[in-house]
Amino acid sequence: MQTRFLEYIFGLLLTLKYVLFSVFIYAQEPEQERQPNKETDARALEISREIFSRQTAIRNIQNDIGIFDQSLIEAYRDMARFYTELEDYENATQFYIEALQIARINTGLYSYEQISILDSLIASNISADKWQEADNFHELSYLINSRLYADANLKYLQAAETYGAWKLRLVRENLLEQSGFSLLNTAEELSQFYERAIERLEFSSEVKAEHLLKIIYGKSQVDLTLARSVAATPYTAFEGTERPYINQTRCQNVRNSQGQVVRQCYSVQVENPRYRISQRDAKQFALQRHTRDISSSIAKLEEIKNTSSELSNAEKQQIELQISELVTESEQLVRSTRRLL
Repeated sequence: MQTRFLEYIFGLLLTLKYVLFSVFIYAQEPEQERQPNKETDARALEISREIFSRQTAIRNIQNDIGIFDQSLIEAYRDMARFYTELEDYENATQFYIEALQIARINTGLYSYEQISILDSLIASNISADKWQEADNFHELSYLINSRLYADANLKYLQAAETYGAWKLRLVRENLLEQSGFSLLNTAEELSQFYERAIERLEFSSEVKAEHLLKIIYGKSQVDLTLARSVAATPYTAFEGTERPYINQTRCQNVRNSQGQVVRQCYSVQVENPRYRISQRDAKQFALQRHTRDISSSIAKLEEIKNTSSELSNAEKQQIELQISELVTESEQLVRSTRRLL
């Protein structure tokens, strides 16, 4: 009885929130502009009724069937969609999370039913500029997809494209406000993710070469980002393969206590001139590694363009443009780095 009463009070509070919000907006208007607005009042009343109706439906399912019943998934999602329409993304997210938890209880940790809920959670958090939360749900979505589609079919390809595109956006816009080092680590991990996904998909009987164009181009963009970063970083920031300092023995003639001239030697630590050379080599090697990866992606794009019978002329021209841009920028990076070394 106490639980039902608390749920009833919670529903009333949700309703009251939007009534008070309408009053607050009205209070902010200049005195001369305050006029009775029947449309606004009607809309506020409609919103309060909709919220109360949905909350009542959820409460009835919980009381009559159970708090973990599968029918609550759609009830929670319906409430979340309504809050999304109101651009109340915080409450929308909370109800989507409730739907996700019920789905996991009823259908297991890795189930198809969770994918669409996670898509909604991602969209809701992005709308609210909650980038870390959106990233967390992207990670969970990809994990579930990779378990569901272990055979690397077109569904897995779509999940890999979505995950990769999101991570590339994180890197380009630095949405998580990472330090330079952390951001490079994220980019490195993304490049490796793309490489593994491409290798996995290339052996799939369901996936055609043309299907891989987006994911191959995505990898080239990450590698280009990494190459730019290497090119812009001073060689002194790279760790060389030689020891930074070496010991040298220095000697000098000094007089001892008896007044005799004797040779006295001692060891000093000095900078190793070969260390800076090895730092330059390390930067050059890092740049070559990323430009080599870009060249590999270019070769894959070229092969698909030249051998495909399914691509239209417009699509082939688009690939040619992408290849041209990749070649031009990677060559410019190599030339600029050589001038600086």
